[in-house]
Amino acid sequence: MLVNCDVKGLEVVVAAQLSGDITLCKELLDGVDIHETNRDAFNLGEGKAGRLIAKTLKFRILYGGSAYSFANDPDFTGCSSSQSFWQEVIDKYYTKYGGIKKWHNGLLLEAQENGRIALPWGRYFPIKPDINKRESWPLTVIKNYPVQGGGADLVMLARLEANRLLRESGVHALFVGSIHDSIVVDTPEENVYNIGKLLKQAVEEVPSLCKKVWDYEFSLPLKCEIAYGPNKTDMTELII
Repeated sequence: MLVNCDVKGLEVVVAAQLSGDITLCKELLDGVDIHETNRDAFNLGEGKAGRLIAKTLKFRILYGGSAYSFANDPDFTGCSSSQSFWQEVIDKYYTKYGGIKKWHNGLLLEAQENGRIALPWGRYFPIKPDINKRESWPLTVIKNYPVQGGGADLVMLARLEANRLLRESGVHALFVGSIHDSIVVDTPEENVYNIGKLLKQAVEEVPSLCKKVWDYEFSLPLKCEIAYGPNKTDMTELII
């Protein structure tokens, strides 16, 4: 039986931590339904469709999504195919999350001045301008790498901690590894609940592990969702 542990909102948590955006950090700490709040605030449509747009929008702006890309993406044109509409949404997003905008601007300056962008715990990403493009500095790369790379570092810590806990528990299980923001373990069905508890513990230990391993204070909690099933398609949520 597979046990799958998904870190919730990984990239959003990383962006909030690295940017220090007060609004986003508070929303995460208070357990605000960010998708629903932004669906209403940015006029993104009703019901599940509007909520899905709000969820995707939040991640895509962190990755450098533009008004043009939103206006020409079939997943968004049901809300609006107007580039000016989506530019207004992006402007509203950056007004609400001013710390994200300031952080994005700072990343570009860092890349231009140093030829790289660095995470506070030591990882860095070389960045070079592309003289063949109209916008010579790759803005999507500059905005994307810290979020994706930082998230990968956190999942690495969770994976190592999970592996340690599994070994010490003596519970029969095959540690499969990680897939993006997920940790996967294969185990007999009778072990599912105990394995789920260990995986949850590993994820929740990550902020303290940041201090222990990197001497970096990670101030936001990490949460996860646990599911199990015979394969990755047929999974059932495990309440712990």
